[in-house]
Amino acid sequence: MDKGDMNREMGEIHQQENLSRIGKKILVMSGKGGVGKSTVAVNLVFGLALQGKRVGILDVDVHGPSVGKLMGIEGRTLGNPLSDHRPTPVKVIENVYALTMASLIETPDTPVIWRGPLKTGAIKQFLQDIEWPELDYLVVDCPPGTGDEPLTVVQLMGGMDGSIIVTTPQDVALLDARKTINFSKQMNVPVLGIVENMSGLICPHCQKLIPLFKEGGGEKAAADFNVDLLGKIPLDPAVVIAGDAGRPFIYDYNTLPAAQRYEEIVKKIEEKLA
Repeated sequence: MDKGDMNREMGEIHQQENLSRIGKKILVMSGKGGVGKSTVAVNLVFGLALQGKRVGILDVDVHGPSVGKLMGIEGRTLGNPLSDHRPTPVKVIENVYALTMASLIETPDTPVIWRGPLKTGAIKQFLQDIEWPELDYLVVDCPPGTGDEPLTVVQLMGGMDGSIIVTTPQDVALLDARKTINFSKQMNVPVLGIVENMSGLICPHCQKLIPLFKEGGGEKAAADFNVDLLGKIPLDPAVVIAGDAGRPFIYDYNTLPAAQRYEEIVKKIEEKLA
């Protein structure tokens, strides 16, 4: 056996060891960009952590990693090895771990100019060359669409326990969201449900919900594909404040309706994966 074969075999062993330490694996997807998918993924991670779970997030959006900013770990390097020479994901808080391309590039302004094979190789390294700790949940934040990254994740992990589809109410977002539902079904990944983000604005004066991007789209898509609507998260300026500060919105603003919707969604996910 030559050196290349030995390295490949060792990489596969490391990958299987990592996967054996991970409980439930959740894919967070969207059909198009700009629907708040990463914000939803990060707040679901913190929501699960608030329930006492050990949670990791793997950001496979190689070209536009935003988990680093949203979690306040930009500029932080990977953790020290646990049992061998491999580094560990960034420890965000006591029971939350994150791995994102943002921790590996020189500055937030550095572009990653890679074709498909390089992205596939990077995701493989995330699962082989990093030593993951014991986790109850691993949330995988994918880039928009149904391309190389989600396909690679599903294949390398030998399947997922479920996917969460993030959309907004308007037709153009729902059109693409429907494709991600079909992607999950074709890849034999159970669809845990749809999260309708930016689901109206609560007027600060009269407290009525203003449907900025229409309404009812999430329910229709869920009914058409026979999947659950996990929840509808209204727009709230505090989401932006928390995200820009790298703070968990679900924790810092837990009395607001949007944070309460997140808590409800987290409980539904736990019930579905119990």
